[in-house]
Amino acid sequence: MRALLVVNPKATTTSERSRDVLVRALRSEVDLTVEYTLRRGHAMTLARTAADSGVDVVVTLGGDGTVNEAVNGLLTADAADDAQAGSPAHRLPALAVVPGGSTNVFARALGLPGDWADATSVILDGLRDGRHRLVGLGRADDRYFTFCAGMGLDAAVVRAVEQARLRGRTSTPALYVRATIGQFFGGDDRKNPPLSVERPGEETESGLGTVIVQNTAPWTYVGDRAVNPNPDASFDLGLDVLALRQLGVSSTTRTVTQLARRTGTPHGRQVLRLHDQAEMTVAATRPQPFHLDGDYLGERQKVHFVSVPEALRVVC
Repeated sequence: MRALLVVNPKATTTSERSRDVLVRALRSEVDLTVEYTLRRGHAMTLARTAADSGVDVVVTLGGDGTVNEAVNGLLTADAADDAQAGSPAHRLPALAVVPGGSTNVFARALGLPGDWADATSVILDGLRDGRHRLVGLGRADDRYFTFCAGMGLDAAVVRAVEQARLRGRTSTPALYVRATIGQFFGGDDRKNPPLSVERPGEETESGLGTVIVQNTAPWTYVGDRAVNPNPDASFDLGLDVLALRQLGVSSTTRTVTQLARRTGTPHGRQVLRLHDQAEMTVAATRPQPFHLDGDYLGERQKVHFVSVPEALRVVC
């Protein structure tokens, strides 16, 4: 079995020693090639090349951004384009995810342990036994995402955190809280929400201040605690949506309080929730921040979202 290990050397929860241990462990089971990412987007190129060369498994060591790039590399490979009949998942390499970032939402949503060493043990067992799981993905225009996407306030927070990390700050729950407060009170969209959700055959939902699209649950984690605005979201179903119609102080505080409860889900007049959607378009009256899987991708004014069932094989 041939495998490629894609390593993000900036992964926050691993060290050179732990990477060496991982490489030795994988080489005990597979014919392994190791590549280090050198820039943003490099993991996509590496995964695409691996798929086209007939590699059996692509393993990522990094955070959710590294996983997202690898997934997009796999799903845009020639092998995926050749699979015209049905899902390309069985024609493409399987994906194995070793958590190495600060949050690792996709890996944890798959049920993998948060610790890289424990997750590696599970992956090795899966490789030995040939255990795979088919998961659905979301697609935003021409790019895939594994667990969530966002436009508006949600993406503005991601942008602010990325900017802080470029200045040397560490990604922590406190940093996200400060970024959320800063974007909430510093933005212009609270009084004139610019977003709308358009669905085939349904009335347009307009006047939205932020839109979160989930491909699975949870949406994210704060430390070890899952944040679950749409707990019924699943890799086996369509897309779920949480949107806020107005970003008033009282209504937004109430929504945040509901999210903080372990068993609570957001509800109320200002909350829009949609479940198991095959497709939708999020449009804005002016360009809005946009992210996929926690990676900020600039501003967009319209994004078409589609659920892609059974798009990817993952080692479990």
